[in-house]
Amino acid sequence: MREYVFLDQLKRALSIAKKNLRIYYRRGPVVIFGLIMPFFLFLAFSVGRNMPIERLFTGLLGMTIFFSSMSIGPAIVPFEARSRTLERLLSTPVSVWSLLIGDVIASFLYGFLISFVPLTIGLILGVNIANGLILFLGMVLAALCFSSFSVLLSAYPPTDVPSTVMMISNLVKFPLVFISGVFIPIWELQDWGRIIASFSPLTYFTDLVNYSTQGISYYSVFVDFVALIGFAVLFLVFAIKIHEKTLAKRLA
Repeated sequence: MREYVFLDQLKRALSIAKKNLRIYYRRGPVVIFGLIMPFFLFLAFSVGRNMPIERLFTGLLGMTIFFSSMSIGPAIVPFEARSRTLERLLSTPVSVWSLLIGDVIASFLYGFLISFVPLTIGLILGVNIANGLILFLGMVLAALCFSSFSVLLSAYPPTDVPSTVMMISNLVKFPLVFISGVFIPIWELQDWGRIIASFSPLTYFTDLVNYSTQGISYYSVFVDFVALIGFAVLFLVFAIKIHEKTLAKRLA
């Protein structure tokens, strides 16, 4: 009986994800913070600097999958609360966790598919990917981790104003980009910088990209994978718990 209920809720989560992708992937905040922002950050990082193509590829892929996977998640709940579709969803036999899983799946698919754009550009420019399977698995786990993080960021404050949630989301995202080995490799940071970087999930993905393209990494591949999985589970659990407490305030 429990397995039937779980599968039934999972089917509803997939339907919610399909709806989210159809409605939200062309919204202004999603386009700006998911596509345009990483592009201009990459230009600011790369123009006028004589760096190996693999180093540039790590930065571009890391920023793209990070920003694109986190572009839909923070906007969905406040958008739906404002349009009153959130009330209708919650009045149906859909659990909070399946609702949030649907949001995570939509963010995951969007970020994962968009990440193939810089991957294709890197291959055209001659980036040598020696460990394609590790890079692919890293992209899957990173997109899932960042999507879970985006749903967590949408939990507080419990408001129906998308711009407020996006502003708070950006206050969290931008510092993480600068401490995560995107612009400066982890092994070039000072000791205190490495300690701070270890608290960012993006650090472990950029480490996997470095290993896949340059054969060097600060952490082992096993540690990178475990860290991404651990962060994803942690973010999702906290997102469900906090949303369960704040959804009533958001609808008030």
